[in-house]
Formats: sequence, structure tokens, C-alpha cells
Amino acid sequence: MLKEMLNHVREKCPLIHNITNYVTVNDCANILLACGGSPIMADDAEEAEEITAICGGLNINIGTLNQRTIPAMHLAGKKANELGHPVVLDPVGAGASKLRTNTAKALLEDIHFTVLRGNISEIKTLALGTGGAKGVDADIADKVTKENLPQTVAFAKKFARETGAVIAITGAIDIVADSERAFCIYNGHPMMSSITGTGCQLSAMTAAYVTANPEAPLEATAAAVCTMGICGEKAYARLTEQDGNSSYRNYIIDAICKLTGEELESCAKYEIL
Repeated sequence: MLKEMLNHVREKCPLIHNITNYVTVNDCANILLACGGSPIMADDAEEAEEITAICGGLNINIGTLNQRTIPAMHLAGKKANELGHPVVLDPVGAGASKLRTNTAKALLEDIHFTVLRGNISEIKTLALGTGGAKGVDADIADKVTKENLPQTVAFAKKFARETGAVIAITGAIDIVADSERAFCIYNGHPMMSSITGTGCQLSAMTAAYVTANPEAPLEATAAAVCTMGICGEKAYARLTEQDGNSSYRNYIIDAICKLTGEELESCAKYEIL
């Protein structure tokens, strides 16, 4: 199943419109190319709808918000909904400031999202109005562990039922849930937290996966999350004593570029609850 999700991305080469984080925009473009998709970045309201109309999917990331781009996010999201295109929201830093929190909530009210992808604190802020965000990182108090996994899975399923979206909570243990099923994914490496943008990259890649697999958004999102985790492991295994986090970032992109469907299927570590 995971193999098919990746193969469809490579076969269809979906064009993804990204209104994303200035800090990671280049890496998001490269990760889309690496997985088999194609990126376009356009965040001006004057062209947001037009660009969305020629793309297959939309990725909205609020990592570097400003008053100029917020209207473009709403226009692009509503146009994507009108056309039946998948839309991913990455609520970066929701809970860290009023602007981020209010913007994420307004987007959620205005647009139907296919996938909501964030850390546990960001997703809790969207669902409950409060989360322990530490800047753009999850608060340790919100951390998903083996002990609280059943409760977090129940929370994700409930939020999926309320929003109609697939909920992807990423961290040491990743949870990808719709209202009925949840993939609990155990791939990845702790060093992934030492580079900026793995979450932003994953959201962009998730948009490509769900666009290429519109009939299976849960499985497509799980495949994207497994892809990032597996490639984090493969990249770490490649590091030498001279390599640091900059090399690690590049090795992750290389690993995604070279990943086969067979590797994705055989290396994915998950259970379904």
C-alpha cells in the first residue's frame, strides 16, 4: 500500500502550489522535486487563485506570517476547495502568538483541509484553543509517548471527525489519523530536530502524496510521514565524523530522491489503532 502511494507520486508528478515559510522555502521546493512532485511558490494575493487553479494541490504553511500573505492563503484555499484540490495546512507556531493562532483558526474556519500537519502543541492549539508551544517547537509537556499514545490517538480521531481532515501529529512517535483509524509510526531519528524545516518539508511532500492519491488521503499521508522518517534514518547512517547538520539536511533530500517503493514498504515501522 505504501509502495503504491509513492509510485503514484512518481508517475503523476503533481504540481503543488506552496504558500510557505521563507526560512525553508528552498528545501520545500527541493523535497517536492526529490519525491517526484513539482513545486511552485506564489504568495501574492493578486495571483494566488490563478496559480492554485493550474496546480493539483495546495500547501499552506504559516511559519513566516505577514499581513500581505494571509489574504493570499484564504484566496488560494477557497479556490482549491472550489476546484476539489487537496489542501494541507501546517500551523507552524500556533499557540506561540495571537497572530499565528488566530490566523490558523481563521483558515480552518474558512477552508476545508485535506490534511492538518503539525506537532502536538500546534494541533492541540487548533483543536482546544490552548497548547504548550515553545516557539515553533512542541512543548515537552505535550510530548507523545508510549504511555499517553492511546489518549493522543483518541484525540486525533476526534479532531479528524470534527474537521473532516486527516490529522498528522509528528514527533518522536508520529500519529496519522482519520475518524476511524490511526497509523502510529516509529520511523525517524532524533537528529532530525537539529535542522530547521523537516516539518515544513514534510507538509510540502504530504501535499504531493495526497494529490497523487486523492482516493486515499489517510494512507497517502501515512506514506509521506514514513518516507520522511525512513529517509531521516538513512541520512543519519550516511554521516561521517566530519558531517554536521547541514550535511544531514542534504542527505535527507538525497535519500528521498533515491527511495524506492520497495524500500518504503519494507522499512516502514507502524501499527494501526
